[in-house]
This record gives sequence, C-alpha cells and structure tokens, in this order.
Amino acid sequence: MAEDASKVNVVSEPERVRALAHPIRLALLDVLERGGERTATQCAEAIGESVASCSFHLRILAKYGFIEAGERRGREKPWRSVGRSRTASPDYDDPASVRAVGALAELTLLRETERISAFLANLHRLPPEYRDVVGLVKSTFWATPAELAELAHDLQTLIGRFSDRWERPDLRPDGARLATLFAALNPEIQDALNPEIQDPGMEES
Repeated sequence: MAEDASKVNVVSEPERVRALAHPIRLALLDVLERGGERTATQCAEAIGESVASCSFHLRILAKYGFIEAGERRGREKPWRSVGRSRTASPDYDDPASVRAVGALAELTLLRETERISAFLANLHRLPPEYRDVVGLVKSTFWATPAELAELAHDLQTLIGRFSDRWERPDLRPDGARLATLFAALNPEIQDALNPEIQDPGMEES
C-alpha cells in the first residue's frame, strides 16, 4: 500500500520551505524521523553539533510545524517528528515558492551525494549478502506527463510496503537493516520546454 498520507508532511509555503533548507535542520529531522523522541542533547550527540545549536534549530522546526514537543521527563524536553516523511511541492503560481523548493532540492541533493559517497567509500566492507542488492540506476526513456505521474505513484506504493515497520518493529524480518532509496524523476528540460520535439530517430511522414 502507499504510505499513509497522514504521515507525510507536505510543504509548499515559501517560509516553511526556507525553514527546512538548512543542513542542521535536515539532519535533525532525519534523527527524529528515524529514532522517535529525542532531546536536544541526544540530537547533538547524533549529528555532532552543540546542544545550543540543536536547541535553536529544533525551536525553528517546531515553529514551522515540522516537529512538536513530547512529554517532559523531569528537566528533559524531548522532541518528536510530526510526520514520518516530508514532501516539498512548489506552488507554481508563487515564484517565491518555486525558488524556495528549488533551493531545498539542491541542498537535499548535496546531502544525498555526500551520503552515497560515504557509502561507496566503505563498499569494500559490505557484507556478502548485500553485494548484489545495492547499486546506482540511471534510465532514460520516453514518457508522457501522465505516465511520469503514474510511475512516481508506483514508486511510492512500492516503498509503502515497508512503512509500517517504523512503528512496528515486530514486522521487521530477521536480518532487516535500515536502507535508503533516493530517486530523482524528471523530464529532460529541453524536451519539456519544446512541445514540438520528437525522437530524432523517427522519420517525418
């Protein structure tokens, strides 16, 4: 099944998107989405930043509705993510929204590039059972906008098969480990901007 929409934080307002576009805030969200409730001290230990810095950025994330305060435990103030994942969707009628989402996408791409590079640097240490199930895939093909939308939906549906395992550890099979799928689906920009373009291999009738 597709991921529960109630667990997806959809963002389009420029000020909310800009609040996300900071490497420390994205790192904090990753920690909270993966590890449940965490205090600023626990977040600082997880991402290697100071407690003061984490406290500041956690408050910004809370201000814009990405996280919320959990139940206090004595003097400790834990935080938790409002959604399991987030999607930045530009409002194409608002240029500021489009620019903000573009900036966030570039930062996300940079973070994923760094993550994948770190993985590749440790490829030689990978256990044998993972050697045939990881890789980078690039495919170029002809598709209509409707078909691209259907493909994006299909990918979300496939990923949704695993979403319940966050809250239900008992659903995780023996040997299950945390994994990441990073995908970018887009039309080639020159083709998308030219409605008259056709396959150069096709002959005119």
